[in-house]
Amino acid sequence: MTHASVPSAAHETAVYTHGHHESVLRSHSWRTAANSAAYLLPALRAGLDVLDVGCGPGTITADLAALVAPGRVTGVDAAEDVLVKARAVADGRGLENVRFAVADVHALDFPDDSFDVVHAHQVLQHVGDPVTALREMRRVCRPGGIVAARDSDYGAFAWFPELPVLDGWLELYHRVARANGGEPDAGRRLYSWARRAGFTDVTATAGTWCFATPGERAWWSGLWADRTTASGYADLAVSGGHATAGELAAIAEAWREWGGREDAWFMVPHGEILCRVA
Repeated sequence: MTHASVPSAAHETAVYTHGHHESVLRSHSWRTAANSAAYLLPALRAGLDVLDVGCGPGTITADLAALVAPGRVTGVDAAEDVLVKARAVADGRGLENVRFAVADVHALDFPDDSFDVVHAHQVLQHVGDPVTALREMRRVCRPGGIVAARDSDYGAFAWFPELPVLDGWLELYHRVARANGGEPDAGRRLYSWARRAGFTDVTATAGTWCFATPGERAWWSGLWADRTTASGYADLAVSGGHATAGELAAIAEAWREWGGREDAWFMVPHGEILCRVA
């Protein structure tokens, strides 16, 4: 497998809210092309060259590489440490058509017209300038190619039972994410951002994750309980004066309480855009 290392252009102004604590990677490593990029899959075929922006631990990237082989896939992320995990995933699957690099989506270190598909999953909600990011994604995409993005929309999350402490969690998350320069309600804004970035041929859709089985509830509540007290998000919440350690502990306990309910249900909605490059 070929690996590349591209220096990051220091154009990012936002702070990644979640960090790469184990509880975060537990969530990111669950993601697949099937459960997180289904809207894109009909546009893929063998031989396409793909850029996966904000690839994280590389599970979606590896799926894309398998789907477009012998086409090549490049996964980029702002954090070098998570790329170690991504390379391990690709190596473990025996993929030889994928490489990984450090990059900033606001200033991608690739020539114009380098890729047939440029994809970003849960990225634009965390960047300082999503419109500039989409313009960069368009720049490196070949004419006739596709820029695809999917982001959750925290303001549209829905769950039952409606524990008041979890209402407080959502309000806190919005404060922390926006203080870091991001936009947690990105899903509803993707279409607008794409139009502002200059795309004229945009297909906007929506998709969901739903956690309702005992296993799903335990997994989702457990990772958010741990993330609330032990991740980069927890550190930023306390250091930014948004919450105390005691308040975070109470939220984590509410997550565990919710996850233990037999009637618990949680829905995460996502906005999705497929932008055809002229």
